[in-house]
Amino acid sequence: MKKHYILPLLLVLFVESVHSQAFLRPYEWKKFKREVFFSTGTTNFLGDLGGRNKKGTDYSPVDLDLNQSRTAFGVGGRYRFHKYLNVVAQLNYLIVKGNDNATKDIYRNNRNLNFKSNVFEFSGRIEAGFQKTRRSGGRYGVQKNYAKTRNISHSIYGFLGIGIFYFDPYGLTADGRWVKLRPLRTEGQGLPEGPKMYKNYSFCIPMGGYYKFTWKKIWSLGIELNYRKTFTDYMDDVGGVYYGKDRIYNYFVSENSSKAADARYMSDPSKGNIYGATLPDSQGNPAQRGDKNKDTYITLQVTAGYIFKQQRKSARLRSKF
Repeated sequence: MKKHYILPLLLVLFVESVHSQAFLRPYEWKKFKREVFFSTGTTNFLGDLGGRNKKGTDYSPVDLDLNQSRTAFGVGGRYRFHKYLNVVAQLNYLIVKGNDNATKDIYRNNRNLNFKSNVFEFSGRIEAGFQKTRRSGGRYGVQKNYAKTRNISHSIYGFLGIGIFYFDPYGLTADGRWVKLRPLRTEGQGLPEGPKMYKNYSFCIPMGGYYKFTWKKIWSLGIELNYRKTFTDYMDDVGGVYYGKDRIYNYFVSENSSKAADARYMSDPSKGNIYGATLPDSQGNPAQRGDKNKDTYITLQVTAGYIFKQQRKSARLRSKF
């Protein structure tokens, strides 16, 4: 009698195993190529302003001042064109901020510059990595209490891309007002013997990686670290030398502009704790206000997405006659 049960049992095991592993077929990923995702998290700025309390660490991750972290939001689309390769288009809204008054480094603290800026960024990137799929349930695909098989995939990817972003730095005045910095020409931009006006848009190179897990092949949740190298030094309105706050003030007065007092203060709000720190040297060379390194910013975001399953094309009946 035992032989009568062996063959049906083996058949059930085989059918269940094939059903539970269907998504593991070599080309199963082609059914799940398109994904839309949303992200939220924090952003931090690495540039001339703010940072930690140690000299010489600016532009390095060890210089991150987490108290200056601000909000980041994003939305994007992902297309999987190879088993291990994706392309992504993403739109982000970020806030970046830096404040010399928040650091104990004596030189930056004495400089006392500050800024914040809204950043609108659009980027595209290529991702490379791998995905591992695990089946939940019993061995050989036989589920306890006849439960359905539920699939969980784990993905780890690195990426590199290019983007364009818009920024518009604001500064906090002594009386607590936020004013636009670019029109104030704080380093003499566009003035006699001064540098030309900088643009408030630039390109960036996003690079980083992410981990995500996918449930039931269509729902995803992950975490992403994205570092941007930019091609501007003026996200924080600082990148050159002191032009002279009195010269800037006189320019705006001559133009009958109400911005004169704000321009004078925001060009040089130093505390005076280091004598002559913002004045020209004995040979008339202007004092350094910023450096020539390009600005960077980093985001750490949680992502949630939905993956669209490709619809099976209906077969067409063809007449033989």
